[in-house]
Amino acid sequence: MADKDPLGEFWNNLSVHCGAAFAGQRTVARPANEMLAGDEPLIAHFRECSEMTIKIPFHIGPSEITPASAASPDGWDRSRTWVFTRHDDRLEIRHDHRKSDGSEDENTWYGGFTETPGTANLQEFIYHDRKDPDGLRLGWRIEIHPGDRFVYGTIRGDDWTWRIEFDMSREIDAPPAPWGHERP
Repeated sequence: MADKDPLGEFWNNLSVHCGAAFAGQRTVARPANEMLAGDEPLIAHFRECSEMTIKIPFHIGPSEITPASAASPDGWDRSRTWVFTRHDDRLEIRHDHRKSDGSEDENTWYGGFTETPGTANLQEFIYHDRKDPDGLRLGWRIEIHPGDRFVYGTIRGDDWTWRIEFDMSREIDAPPAPWGHERP
């Protein structure tokens, strides 16, 4: 049976977790230019939710390979927030990247829109600002399985090129505010 309103159901599956934080790990590595060593702690914090916007800061802890950042006293990179916006007929994802002083990074606010209804548990956001040499679509795939897992990753065609998964079966303490955002 098809979802009656897959965009709305997906949105509800995200927003039901507002205020909660979950630990995660990288499950698919990029072949080159990897931003994660693979052993660092990861946190997704469903921090801000409204009828039209959901903000999920993505926190990256220090690893054995990548020591604590000099930019952050506690060694955590708190520079990234995934911003989901609900429109009448589609969803949008944007990436808010900040420097440790809270100012916007040079590479920020990129993202894409859903182009198909998807499902209550899976949506793909297509990135039209960058083209694949082989003509394959590029973007992000987000999966949400309440009480089980939240998955964020990049795609090329139908394949994952990078993926991180968060365990939603166990909530953890909320981290500090991401860089450039007010404390709760």
